[in-house]
Amino acid sequence: MGTQVNEISIRYKERIPAPFWKQIKCSKDATELLFQTWNKDTIAVHESFKIVLLNNSNKVKGIYQISQGGITGTLVDLRILFAVVLKTLSVGILLAHNHPSGKLQASQPDKDITQKIQRAAQLFDVKVLDHIILAPDGKYYSFADQGVL
Repeated sequence: MGTQVNEISIRYKERIPAPFWKQIKCSKDATELLFQTWNKDTIAVHESFKIVLLNNSNKVKGIYQISQGGITGTLVDLRILFAVVLKTLSVGILLAHNHPSGKLQASQPDKDITQKIQRAAQLFDVKVLDHIILAPDGKYYSFADQGVL
C-alpha cells in the first residue's frame, strides 16, 4: 500500500479588478469603509475582530473577520490571521475591532495583541498600518493617530 497524503490547495480569487479597489490614505478612510461594512445589527451586541488586507499602494484587497466574541472581548488566533494575510499576498494590514459599549479607549489586552501581531508581521515583511477601535455610532480610536502604534 502506497503512502497517501492530503492535497493542499491555496486559493484567493479577486472578483473586483485592482483599479477599482478603495485606497486607504488615513484612519478616517479606513473607518468609513469598516463602518459601512460592519453588521449594524451586531456592532452594539458583541465584539468582532477584522483585518483589512492591503496591497503595496494601500488599496483594499478585502476585509476578513478573524473572530467574533462576547460583549467585552474576542480571541484573535494569529495563525488564522496570518494564513489569510499570506494567502492573499497582502503587504499591509489594518486591524479593527469594535467596542459595543462605545468606549473609545484601548485596553491593555488591545495593546498587547497589537504588539504581538506587529512582531509576527515583521517576520513576513507585512506592515501593520493601524488598529482601529470602532464604536456603534461610527466614532473611532486609531492607534496610529494616537501614536500608540
